[in-house]
Amino acid sequence: MNYYNKIKNKLIDNEIYSRVKDYSKERHKVITYFEIGKLLNEAGGKYGDNIIDEYSRRLVIEIGKKYNRRTLFRMKKFYNVFSNEKVTTMLTQLTWSHYLLLLSINDYDEIIYYINISKNNNLTQRQLQDKIKSNEYRRIPIKSRNKLNKNEILGPKDLIPNPIRIKNSNNYENISEKTLQRLILEDIASF
Repeated sequence: MNYYNKIKNKLIDNEIYSRVKDYSKERHKVITYFEIGKLLNEAGGKYGDNIIDEYSRRLVIEIGKKYNRRTLFRMKKFYNVFSNEKVTTMLTQLTWSHYLLLLSINDYDEIIYYINISKNNNLTQRQLQDKIKSNEYRRIPIKSRNKLNKNEILGPKDLIPNPIRIKNSNNYENISEKTLQRLILEDIASF
């Protein structure tokens, strides 16, 4: 009997289960917060925007500190930004932490861009935060942004208007901005 393989398989099964469970919990949180945002939006229309202050005071006492005024406003903004989207298809593919980062952005097309790259590249919250901080979307030429908004496929010339050949003597497969900067500095004489 190979105990190592049995132990390894049990641990792998456990990891898969916990990730599926975490995904399911996070998916449920996003849907719940979207629905709460909708209810807050409707309640604000009926009773006035001060309803969030009243609800947050009561929720903090009855449920916990994390349901404060700021959190409730974020849920409402989340609903307002994505109220035209199909919740179960698009919104549940990222975590609430991802959406908190995206809610600071005012341009809807920019938000959609970051959602798509997060989904397609399986970005963590920190990686998404780095892309937002570096203004990746704003650095893309306007023509290319328009193509992105129309869901057209971008080619290298859309993303790099004036291509430059850089020696990759270390044979990096994935090149981040920091790696690119290092490669340029190593071969600064050719520029």
